[in-house]
Amino acid sequence: MDTDTSPTTSSPDTALAPAAPRPYGALSGVLAAASAVAVGEVTAALVPAWPGPVVAIADRVIEGAPAALTAWAIDTFGTADKPLLVAGVLVVLALAAAALGVLARRRPGLALVGVVALGAVAALAGLADPGFGPAAAVPGLAAIVPGVAVLLVLTAAQARLGVAGAGPGVGREHGPAGGSADPGRRRFLVLAAAVAAGAAATGTAARVLLARFDVEAARAALTLPAPSARRDLPAPPDAALDVAGATPLFTPNDAFYRIDTALQVPRIDPATHRLQVTGMVERPLSLRVDDLLRRDLVEVPITMACVSNEVGGDLIGNAAWLGLPLRELLDEAGVSPDADQVVGRSTDGYTGGFPVAAAYDRDTLVVVGMNGEPLPAEHGFPLRLVTPGLYGYVGSTKWLAEIELTRFDRFDHYWVPRGYAVEAPVRTQSRIDVPAGRSELTAGRTPIAGVAWAPTRGIAQVEVQVDDGDWQPAELAAAVGDDTWRQWVLRWDATPGSHRIRVRATDGRGETQPEGRRGVRPDGATGWHTVTVEVAA
Repeated sequence: MDTDTSPTTSSPDTALAPAAPRPYGALSGVLAAASAVAVGEVTAALVPAWPGPVVAIADRVIEGAPAALTAWAIDTFGTADKPLLVAGVLVVLALAAAALGVLARRRPGLALVGVVALGAVAALAGLADPGFGPAAAVPGLAAIVPGVAVLLVLTAAQARLGVAGAGPGVGREHGPAGGSADPGRRRFLVLAAAVAAGAAATGTAARVLLARFDVEAARAALTLPAPSARRDLPAPPDAALDVAGATPLFTPNDAFYRIDTALQVPRIDPATHRLQVTGMVERPLSLRVDDLLRRDLVEVPITMACVSNEVGGDLIGNAAWLGLPLRELLDEAGVSPDADQVVGRSTDGYTGGFPVAAAYDRDTLVVVGMNGEPLPAEHGFPLRLVTPGLYGYVGSTKWLAEIELTRFDRFDHYWVPRGYAVEAPVRTQSRIDVPAGRSELTAGRTPIAGVAWAPTRGIAQVEVQVDDGDWQPAELAAAVGDDTWRQWVLRWDATPGSHRIRVRATDGRGETQPEGRRGVRPDGATGWHTVTVEVAA
């Protein structure tokens, strides 16, 4: 049988087969997604409480992720986990949009269904957020319209201008260089550039709208009253040791650790914000920020720690907190004797829960100020809880919107289903700050210094061991109070060679922190902080 193997000359129309122009289809899909996201973001910016489509989806990813995956992300990426998650959502969205753009050349109806489905996912993500009402679905729904419109326009432009079926350099009119003279391709790219510019302008408009409420201006306009009482303040002069490199007694606000689930810091207007006290109470309360500021506030130094703080870690800080004792609000509301859990709810839906007893046996505060100024936005402005002796995830809800009285057997707060303990008292811990691990030192008198903490119990003793020598008691700075960390120092005669230095602390109840190392889950890390140094002759 004869087979014709002679070359075939394609007509221009044959060169426009729909299988070739995938880059154009992919670009159309990505630009449709960019336009959709931009319109969704500008819609969300109209109402400060609404989440944008990307953040709404990312929030649902966090909620739905397996506990092990969430823990791995926190342990691996630390404070970078949130921007990486948002970036991941954007990458997945871009890939899905590119695929829909390619599909639109052959199956436009199916591709449009995909665009609508993506918008519906964003709308449902906003709707599912417990911190917002049904209207939070509006940004996702609004994103559908530009997504569909842009994909239709760019897909039609490919066919109409001779681009559908033509890869780069292939079109109806071929110049000597194989496509450099193709007006269809140029027109498509001009249209695509216009769409990209429109999406960028819309995104800029969203940022402008967001800036119309300046949370920093609101902070600056908020005048904190003088405290009616200052407990354990001012700190004794000898509470801070004069050791170069030592951790400050009070952590500056801009250096205080931040760990939370918020992908974007809530922007709350203190003029309209209200705190609700609800649940198992006789008299529910609804209080404005000004109502709280007119009450007798107290200022208390409290060391706060994150349950994710590894042995020797820095997810801990000490601050002077200004606020109203929580027990006063609970007494005013009249707590049911059957209630055993206080739940703090954030404006973004986060919940932390702790025993009702902890509102009465310590200085648990509804906080308005931190180190002499209104709460920074990233630390909960305008209201948050601070509970001495409990890890932040249970007792220190930020952007506080509601205090609910309930029972532990009726409600699990946010991190409990994700593998963390229901109740989480801060463990006794100590840390070596000077010298840093792997330091190179000079032989002679050298300070070994750091901090130790056991909030609500206080620190009674700190001991240091060099190599396998005897444990030596460190010099303790004056205690500020049982709720704060305590500085310590040991003057060491360093000898040449490599040395291992360990520290352990004993709390005010006489309990020494255990040696055995354990990770942060489910209720805080354990073990002695250890560093290795090299001493030159």
